[in-house]
Amino acid sequence: MNKLSFKIVKLLTKKKLTVSFAESCTGGLLASLITSISGSSKVFNMGLVTYSNNAKVKLLKVPKKTITKYGAVSYETCLSMLKNLSKISKSNISISITGVAGPNGGTKEKPVGLVYIGLKKGSKIIIKKNLFKSKKRISIQKTTAKQALKMILKIL
Repeated sequence: MNKLSFKIVKLLTKKKLTVSFAESCTGGLLASLITSISGSSKVFNMGLVTYSNNAKVKLLKVPKKTITKYGAVSYETCLSMLKNLSKISKSNISISITGVAGPNGGTKEKPVGLVYIGLKKGSKIIIKKNLFKSKKRISIQKTTAKQALKMILKIL
């Protein structure tokens, strides 16, 4: 993943773009992967770990109604996290992540491994629903971070 992170930091620097993240189930892993690269301070604006519903509401202004109606792990919550992060950070690229990393906490409707990754660049918004097969927490977190990096690379 470090090759991916390095490539992204290099491209962001070259294009003079900034990036920000709002992470839930990855707990800051994505931010860590980017900030582990020398020179990332030129392109990395902010990383928010909004793990609890309260943090999503207070910091990212996700409407309580959205979480109550659709749940914290939903397309709608991911989209709200994404749009509000973009407003707060003023970054060129914003990423939001919300999901069930497991090994507990999954339901039939929202199983362990269900993760939404949102990306916003300019007016373009992409929300990807993923269902990772692994039931291991760290594996789901790493796979999610890798998918997010791939999404960033694709848009660059």
